[in-house]
Amino acid sequence: MLTTEGPPRSALVIGGGEGATLREILRYPSITRAVMVDIDGEVVELCKVHLPEMHRGAFDDPRSEVRHEDARAYLEKSKDRFDFITVDLVEPLEEGPACMLFTQEFYSLVRDRLTPGGTMSMQAGMTKLGELGFFTSIHRTLREVFPMVAAYQSFISCFGTPWGFIVASKKVDPAGQGAPAVDKLIAERIKGSLEYWDGVTHQHAFSLPKFIRKAIAKQTRIVTDANPLIFS
Repeated sequence: MLTTEGPPRSALVIGGGEGATLREILRYPSITRAVMVDIDGEVVELCKVHLPEMHRGAFDDPRSEVRHEDARAYLEKSKDRFDFITVDLVEPLEEGPACMLFTQEFYSLVRDRLTPGGTMSMQAGMTKLGELGFFTSIHRTLREVFPMVAAYQSFISCFGTPWGFIVASKKVDPAGQGAPAVDKLIAERIKGSLEYWDGVTHQHAFSLPKFIRKAIAKQTRIVTDANPLIFS
């Protein structure tokens, strides 16, 4: 959300059942509407009751709107536009509901539901040596859809491995944002302090190691509806 052209006013979370992503989006005072679309209403209800430390009341915020339906169907029928869209989904397992949410056609829908200065982000799997096929295929696919695509990684302690994330934008290149500029955006856009992210962390995260950069450059696969990516 630091890479939208201006302060974001609207956001869409695809997935994100426990509410933590929604919680963080609502820390932006400029947000007037935050929609979360998760197909599994039962999981969301369980998280509301049993994981209050994750959502911290985000579901009850008057700016929040939670919908239980297929995210692709929602994008196909909706005429709404969002400044920020984040895809917070599990990997596309065989015969799982997420398979058609990792394709060029789906990302084209996401792009078309963004405002002119909008940005999308997503988790994109492990970035450890020998496990880069999923990450690089998604990166290559997004480059067919968006003019600006940049990847970063962070160590996720509960998974015990570095994890990849991708930001795709219509205008702003997040990898080109300097540390002072990022610190300024954080101060201007976010309510409260951050424990992890700042300008230096931003630059470090987007500075991928050589083996990842080489794997991205070599990847040619474009994930489509006809040729989906199945995680195994």
